[in-house]
Amino acid sequence: MTPASNPTPDNPLPMTPELTDGVRGFRLRMAVIDHESEIALDMTRDRYGRTVHASAAAAARAHRDKAAVEAYTTHLAPHADALLDAARRALDELPPARHLSGWRAVLDGLAASTAEIRRALDQPAAPDSEAEREQHSALWPHVIAWADHSVIASNLADQNQHRHQAPLTDDERQMWTERAQAAQRRGELELTESWYAADGQPITLAHLVEGDDSTLVALRGDPDAPGWQVIGHFAHEYEAGQALPAPVPPGVLRTDVSQFNRPALAPEVSLQELIRDVVEAQHAGDASNALLGATQRGYDAGPMVRLQELLETSGQFASALETAQGRQIAARLSALGRQIEFLTREIEETAEDLGATVAVLPPHRTPVPRVRPRPAVDTTPPTPPPRASTPAHHR
Repeated sequence: MTPASNPTPDNPLPMTPELTDGVRGFRLRMAVIDHESEIALDMTRDRYGRTVHASAAAAARAHRDKAAVEAYTTHLAPHADALLDAARRALDELPPARHLSGWRAVLDGLAASTAEIRRALDQPAAPDSEAEREQHSALWPHVIAWADHSVIASNLADQNQHRHQAPLTDDERQMWTERAQAAQRRGELELTESWYAADGQPITLAHLVEGDDSTLVALRGDPDAPGWQVIGHFAHEYEAGQALPAPVPPGVLRTDVSQFNRPALAPEVSLQELIRDVVEAQHAGDASNALLGATQRGYDAGPMVRLQELLETSGQFASALETAQGRQIAARLSALGRQIEFLTREIEETAEDLGATVAVLPPHRTPVPRVRPRPAVDTTPPTPPPRASTPAHHR
């Protein structure tokens, strides 16, 4: 299994659609591999998420690594260098923007991963050997680098394929902006979709409603902050998509997160299990332990602590949007997080008080048998009561 040879100077580079189709096919295949490996790894864990079948988990990862290398070899190896060259040329032609240095670092990282994969596959190990499994395991980080970030390279290579319509004149832009601002004050500017253009400016589609009429308009800038403008109006979404600047890949909240290489989740007990523990409890201490399990902190934190973490992380996301609405929502989520923290401490104190009662449920709370006793074999079942006759209905 070796990658196809690189294009030589005598051979023209593949057309951009061929390059982007290779990336699309690779990402689709990697999504399937990721789904299948998650199912296989789930079967090696107990209900709390702890790995209990280590050898089966290792076999599942080895199968995943091999399939990923094969996917790269099939879909990307013939075009990786050409795709990176096309992406770099497009990047050099873009106007200055905050994200360009990050994109350039991504392309450099993909080039380094390409070289590592090629170096390893030029000296393949014996099939189905331990050496081959180690080789595939070593290549896994480089393959998933392509799976996570190749969309940036393909988007750059595709930028030149998108043509924009002539912009509105200054007078037209002013007139449409004033109409949209008036509709926004009336609550009749309905935002539908948003993306970033290659120059780093946000673009938002909205329906401008005026009486019984509705016009699709495109806004540049933050619709919830001063300074945004209408840059076009269209009959429908397809026309807007053909005329407006193409969307670029969105950013990420944390730079070290990989869609295809998630860390193993910490063991945790679900709220449903804690509720069941309380239902099945007979001693106050057992119910107290269930409540304390919900507020436990640390590596295997309980649901209340995880909920607070979810609110904090969502607040970070809202703030990272860098919009007026995002900042307001981040402040609300921060306040909710503080309330959850207060509630968690209250639950902890209440749980400790419950455990300190040293009490059990009274015996008059008798369980009801779920299986009714059957009649004796020689017992004649009682005669059912006569059924009341009902008149027939004719249609």
